[in-house]
Amino acid sequence: MYIEIINGHLIDPRNQVDGPTNVYIQDEQVIAIGKAPAGFKADRTIDASGNIVCPGLVDLSARLREPGQEHKGTIASETRAAAASGITSLCIPPDTNPVIDTPAVVELIHRRNLDAGNCHAYTLGALTKGLDGEHLSEMAHLKDAGCVGVSNIINCINNPQVLRRALEYAASVDLTVFFYPLDNGLANGGIAHEGAVATRLGIPGIPEAAETHAVANFLMLVEQTGARVHFCRLSTARAVQMIGRSKFEGHDITADVAAHQLHLTEMDLGFFNSQCNVRPPLRTQRDRDELRAAVADNRIEVICSDHQPHDIDAKLAPFGDTEPGMSALETLLPLSLRLVSEKKLSMSNMIEHLSTTPAEILNIDAGHLSVGAIADICIFDPNAHWVLSSETMISRGKNSPFLDWELQGRVTHTLLAGNLVHELK
Repeated sequence: MYIEIINGHLIDPRNQVDGPTNVYIQDEQVIAIGKAPAGFKADRTIDASGNIVCPGLVDLSARLREPGQEHKGTIASETRAAAASGITSLCIPPDTNPVIDTPAVVELIHRRNLDAGNCHAYTLGALTKGLDGEHLSEMAHLKDAGCVGVSNIINCINNPQVLRRALEYAASVDLTVFFYPLDNGLANGGIAHEGAVATRLGIPGIPEAAETHAVANFLMLVEQTGARVHFCRLSTARAVQMIGRSKFEGHDITADVAAHQLHLTEMDLGFFNSQCNVRPPLRTQRDRDELRAAVADNRIEVICSDHQPHDIDAKLAPFGDTEPGMSALETLLPLSLRLVSEKKLSMSNMIEHLSTTPAEILNIDAGHLSVGAIADICIFDPNAHWVLSSETMISRGKNSPFLDWELQGRVTHTLLAGNLVHELK
């Protein structure tokens, strides 16, 4: 296929392109920017007038629920939602069932994703076998099978010696450790931010210290081992400040935040709104404002969806008995665009946080549209207004606190390796 994308505003932060220009694609690759190559004859012309053309989005955390919880979502259903959201690459955490701690599970996921054909899917391997926090996984084998990093997700490694050896092993095979900062002992079964709202509702809280204590301990081991570390889903102002200081001292660390943490606070729990039951919990307005500031000044380099689709029943119990997480692929771009409309970020900086930098963290060839690059492209109308509804959501999970919100910005086309995998009708 020969495809031309004309009249669009191309934003490619890696190549410092930000202006109206055309993109020309042959088969899987970008073959020219600006002017068509000699003899180029398009099989398909996409008129992107009034739209932004950018590298396909790269999501650092999306649970697709397969294998193990196919009643909540499948690789096919959730990657369709990703494609409709402009996401061409996503990263799957290891807490599937079975856990991603053997090459066989990695291969299963990759094969099913190839069959679906909606986006590129990358896996994180388990840092410890079965995520048990006690026995190291075979990280070298997981890397050979295609894992782009390792993580223990929210499963704490209580023995510091095991954690140290895990970091050393990961460093020895050049794998990034994706660390979710949570001290389960301090969290003590809490389900919301420990503060005025949790007290008013009479529900157990998760203190700020559950995050900051874990960050402090981990930073000390990062200094000791020299491991490359990415901090996942930050939620507190104090943790951001600690990580910012460590970066200033020259340590090889990066961090991300879930898009919903940049807009919601503990006040959105209202009267036990189970759609706002998430981990880490929604924090205070001060925390939210510091997270926004950290994204703006690049102390937090990535905005991710933290997509966790659930079946309807999972959110119908009393608040404390509901399952945490929200279906978030389809709100990743609109929520990030809201920061642009509020002048917290420029459009180019937003795309850098959603595409260029996460691709660099995963060490994958994505997040840019250089000549010769794989043609993973997102085209979106930044001025389109629409309302999120359970009827129109593509993800099998309809669990979102943003249902019935008016959102701005909608993906019109998504190209995956030069193939059109989504077109807004």
